[in-house]
Amino acid sequence: MSTGAIAITDANFETEVLQADLPVLLYFWASWCGPCQLMSPMINLAATKYGDRLKVVKIEVDPNPVTVKQFQVEGVPAIRLIQGDKVLVSTEGVMGKDKLISLLDEYFNNN
Repeated sequence: MSTGAIAITDANFETEVLQADLPVLLYFWASWCGPCQLMSPMINLAATKYGDRLKVVKIEVDPNPVTVKQFQVEGVPAIRLIQGDKVLVSTEGVMGKDKLISLLDEYFNNN
């Protein structure tokens, strides 16, 4: 079981995300983003709570423009739930713990 989100970059995106055996919660963030600071603990909570069914990764937007462009991220924080190369859920903006847990529970209850 994971204890937190794994930091990734454009360079290891394919290996860590596209080749993952589990669905991946991809969290886009920036060091200068206040709402991202609020969301980071919730992303780590998701990694702990769903670590047996979900891989949770985080990618900083500024040094990783290729992945940001690929997933059409226009604002941070942003979340993409993906399986292989298919985007299952896409959100932008801060969300509360309850909403994040609800989103993930809904996904796992329907799949």
